[in-house]
Amino acid sequence: MSNKKPNFIVFLTDDQGYGDLSCMGATDFKTPSLDKLASEGIRFTDWYTNCPVCSPARASLLTGRYPGNTGIRGILPGHRKAAGLPESTPTLPKILKSEGYNTAMVGKWHLGLEKKSRPNNHGFDDWFGFLAGNVDYYSHIYYYGANTKDNILPQVNPTHDLWENEEEVWMDGDYFTEMITEKCIEYLRKMTSDGKPFFLYVPFNAPHYPMHAPKKYMDRFSHLPWDRQVMAAMLSAMDDSVGNIMDELKRLGVDENTLTFFTSDNGPSRETRNWLDSTLDPYYGGTAGKFKGHKGSLFEGGIREPGIMHWPGKIQTGIVSSEPCASMDIAPTILEAVGVNLQDHYLDGKSLIKLANGNDSHSERVMFWEYLDQTAVRKGKWKLVLKGKLIDAYGPVPEVHLSNLEEDISESINLADKEPEITAQLTKLAEDWRNQIEEKWISEYGAPSEAQRLNTQMGLN
Repeated sequence: MSNKKPNFIVFLTDDQGYGDLSCMGATDFKTPSLDKLASEGIRFTDWYTNCPVCSPARASLLTGRYPGNTGIRGILPGHRKAAGLPESTPTLPKILKSEGYNTAMVGKWHLGLEKKSRPNNHGFDDWFGFLAGNVDYYSHIYYYGANTKDNILPQVNPTHDLWENEEEVWMDGDYFTEMITEKCIEYLRKMTSDGKPFFLYVPFNAPHYPMHAPKKYMDRFSHLPWDRQVMAAMLSAMDDSVGNIMDELKRLGVDENTLTFFTSDNGPSRETRNWLDSTLDPYYGGTAGKFKGHKGSLFEGGIREPGIMHWPGKIQTGIVSSEPCASMDIAPTILEAVGVNLQDHYLDGKSLIKLANGNDSHSERVMFWEYLDQTAVRKGKWKLVLKGKLIDAYGPVPEVHLSNLEEDISESINLADKEPEITAQLTKLAEDWRNQIEEKWISEYGAPSEAQRLNTQMGLN
């Protein structure tokens, strides 16, 4: 085995449902590259994002903290003066740079557009991609809110959003997912030639709207209904991208010294903004499988995600783990792999190194979530959701919903009245934790954030 410091790659998809990988249950299309990654590593059945929407989920992944402890709790706006992740918040790439690492990001940022909020200010040596919440896959134009005629959403003029470090670049007509592949391979070759260990963060835009895919991928799935066809096409392009990047790692001879994660930021979207014109077209191509809820919901469909960990020769292979884990665990896992003392850093997540080798258990771990007025807690098999929403069907949903996930993974039966002691215990845990988040938020950040005000305008709280 090499004594060199390990390399790291983190793949993140956008709005991908739990059931949208073949290794996680999809039967109408295949994701062979990710299936292979899972078969050679660990596939987590109980992997969670830390928030059911984009910006806070990404903040958690890059900091190892709950969203409320990062400074990002809501969806950030996309105008070029939008503030984002506070400079004072420590990030994984910042820490890794201090340990001698090259750090790079290729893909979607969505943690602030103003100069001080951009990737270079948060520890990335190099980055390529876009800053706002989404772009057209071919023109790379951000258009969120520009297609609304009812003034529900703040109007944002269509804006070109494609960058290489601080330089705006124009690559009209190139499909963004395929651009990610090319840039990642370019970065890997540069990093390995430099001889320094590297951290590469690859946040895909797929399968976030607008629903765009090259014809060669659409043709593969012409037998599927259109919604599902374009979802399968977008994810197949993403799967090919992951496969090409992993193949390049092997060609460069660094695959066995590279720890890789794959997950998604939240559950499948039911949003309507699929086009550049004013057409509002509900989309039903993604699936959370057997789970209840979608993007924006604290029921399992909004927060339970595909999770894969891969490290040849260093962790167990071909393992399926049901231990509850989360995206905030990625940062402490990577830091422990580097040899960093975790006690020197404020982290809410837990390292998965021991777990990945069968020497640890997270089965009784208490995990929390909050988004707008929703709060949730999981302890062992029990899951409690307070003021839960289904997003595409706001009600009726009980104010207090208790589920036994071992017996009712779909959260279809509310046990709150039948299990009053457990309900009371978990309610107190959830409320105490939420109060701590709110108190810290007010003391550190004061008035509600711009993201929270935007969510209010959107009618999400």
